[in-house]
Amino acid sequence: MMSKNYQKKTDRSRRKMLPLPTDAVQVQTSNGQARFQMILPMSELMTDAAAAIEETACKAGLLVIKALIDEEVELLAGPRYAHQDGKPAVRWGTEEGSIVFAGRKVAIDRPRVRTKDRRQEVPLHRYAALGQPARMQEAVHPKILRRVSMRDYEGVLEEICDGYGIDKSSVSRHWKAASARQLRQLMERRLDGLDLAVILIDGKEFGDFTVITALGITSDGHKHVLGLWPGATENSVVCGALLDELIERGLSVQKTYLFVLDGSKALSKAVKAHFGDQTLIQRCQIHKKRNILKYLAKSYHRIFRLKWAAVWTESQYVDARRELQKVQSWLASHSESAAASLAEAFDDLLTVHQMGLPERLRRSLNSTNLIESVYSRAGDLTGRVRYWRNEAMAKRWAGAVMLRAEKGFRRLQGYSQMPVLMMALGRLVDSHKVAM
Repeated sequence: MMSKNYQKKTDRSRRKMLPLPTDAVQVQTSNGQARFQMILPMSELMTDAAAAIEETACKAGLLVIKALIDEEVELLAGPRYAHQDGKPAVRWGTEEGSIVFAGRKVAIDRPRVRTKDRRQEVPLHRYAALGQPARMQEAVHPKILRRVSMRDYEGVLEEICDGYGIDKSSVSRHWKAASARQLRQLMERRLDGLDLAVILIDGKEFGDFTVITALGITSDGHKHVLGLWPGATENSVVCGALLDELIERGLSVQKTYLFVLDGSKALSKAVKAHFGDQTLIQRCQIHKKRNILKYLAKSYHRIFRLKWAAVWTESQYVDARRELQKVQSWLASHSESAAASLAEAFDDLLTVHQMGLPERLRRSLNSTNLIESVYSRAGDLTGRVRYWRNEAMAKRWAGAVMLRAEKGFRRLQGYSQMPVLMMALGRLVDSHKVAM
C-alpha cells in the first residue's frame, strides 16, 4: 500500500485560486503548431470596455496556459474519464501549484500524472517551463535596473490579476538569483575573440567594499566589459589575481596593449609583472590629481588645479613634459609629499602624449573616466541600497550595472583615430624585437 507524506498547507501557503472554466479554451496541435478556440464573455466586454478587456485578456492568457497544460496531460493519459490502454500514464488528481504570469506568481491547480503502475510521478514539461524561477527572475531584473525599488515592485504591476511572490523579500531573492546568473556569465566569457588594443582598470566603492572593473577597447573602438573582482587596486595580490583570470580567459600576453590604470602603484606593478617592463601604461590623470590634492593645503588647491589643467592643453609631448616639471617644482616648494606623489607617476602620466595620439583620442584615454562615467550614470540605482552585506553583493550590483550599460555602449570618442594608436603599439613591438 502506497503512502505519501503530503506537506500540510498553512494559511500562508494557501493561495487564492482563480476560477478557470475547463472548456473555455480548446487546443488543437498539428505539425508543431497550436491553434486555440476561445469563448469570451461579450456582455462583460461591452459593459465597461476598457477595464473588462484588460481583465479578460488576463483570464484569456491564463486559460491558454491551462489549456496547454491540460493538453499535455491528455496526450499522456487520454481524455478525462476515458480509459485508454495505449496511453503511457494515468491521471492522479490535482494539487496546488503556481505559474509565473504578468510579473508575478499565480496559483493554479496542477494536474498530476503517474505511470501505468501508479508508482512514479510523470513530470509535466509545460507546467515546469511556465513556473520555473528563471521566468520570475527575468521579470524582476529589468524593473530593478529601471530604478524600481524592491519595496515598490508590487506597485508598478498592473492589477489585472491576483498573484503573490511580489513582496520585497521575494523580489530581493529573484533579483539576487538573476544578477548572480548574469555575473557568472560575464566572468565566463572568453576574451580570445576580441582584438583588444586598450585595457582600462579601475576600482569602484560600494559601501565598505571595492569592486575592480576591467574594460576593454578593441582596435575599431568598441567597448567590452572584461570582468569584475572584489578587492582594492592597492592590493598587489588582488591585482595579480585579476590579471591571471583575464589571461586564463584568453587575454594574450604576447600582444601589446595600452593599459589605462587608476593611481595605484600596486596595479601598475602587477601589469608590468605579467606583460613586461616595457608595457605601455597611462596612469589616470584624474586619480593622480585627487591624490596630490590630499597632500596640499586647501589654500593651494585652486592654483594647483589651474597649473594642472594647463599641462594637458599642450599637444606635444615635449611641451607637456616641460609644463609638468614646472608643476612638480611648484609642489616641491609647498609640499614634499605632494611632489613625491607626482614624481612616482610622472612618466606614466604622459604616455598618450609620448605615443603621439591625436587630441580627441588622447582625451578619451588619459584617464579611467570611461569606467567612472558608467557607474556615475547608475549612481541613483546603487544609491538606493542602504546596507551592503558583503563583497559578493557589491560584485553582483556592479555586474548588473556594467552589463546593462554595455548594451548601450557607443564607440570610443575618437575611434576613427585608432589606427594611430595601433601604429604606436606596433612601433613598440618593433623596438622590442630590435632590442632582442
